[in-house]
Order: sequence, then C-alpha cells, then structure tokens
Amino acid sequence: MAAPNSPTSESWPSRAAETIEAVVTGVADKTVKPLTTAARGLVFGLVVGIVAQMLLVLLTVGVLRVLDVYAFPGRVWASYTLVGGIFVLAGSFLWSRRRRRTED
Repeated sequence: MAAPNSPTSESWPSRAAETIEAVVTGVADKTVKPLTTAARGLVFGLVVGIVAQMLLVLLTVGVLRVLDVYAFPGRVWASYTLVGGIFVLAGSFLWSRRRRRTED
C-alpha cells in the first residue's frame, strides 16, 4: 500500500483537483471581482453623467419655454437673455473657484 501523500495513492487526483480549484478561485477573487466592480462603476458613472447632461438640456429648454409663455410673452429674446445671464453668472462663479496651475 502506498503512503497517503505519495503520487501513487488513490486520493492524489482528488487532492490535486481541489488544489487547482482553490488556486483558480483565489486568483479569480483577487483579479476578476475587482475588475468587474471597476467596470460597473465606470459604466454606471457614464450613464449617470449622460442622463444628467440630458436633464440639464431639457430643464433649460423647459425654463425657456415657461419664461417665454408666462413671464415675457412674445419677447423670446428676454427669456434667452435671462437664462444666458444665469449661465454666465454660474460660469463666472465656477471659474473663480477653479484651482490655478502651479508653475514648475
């Protein structure tokens, strides 16, 4: 009869298969799962960004329509001026809050 740890024992193939399975599972847990999580984050981030941009455009169009119909009837230029002024003020504020590059 062969020793329990020798390559000729009957349990050797099952132990080898279990070892290979453990190694493959360990590698998958350390590589595939983090990559899958990162890919999901990237895809969901892109979807959220695209939807947010679409909502901003639709909201702007809606505000322009409401201003044109109710606030300044017949004077669409006033609606465009007001909304454009709001965007200019928001852009100026964000521009003033930017980080300046440091000279190397």
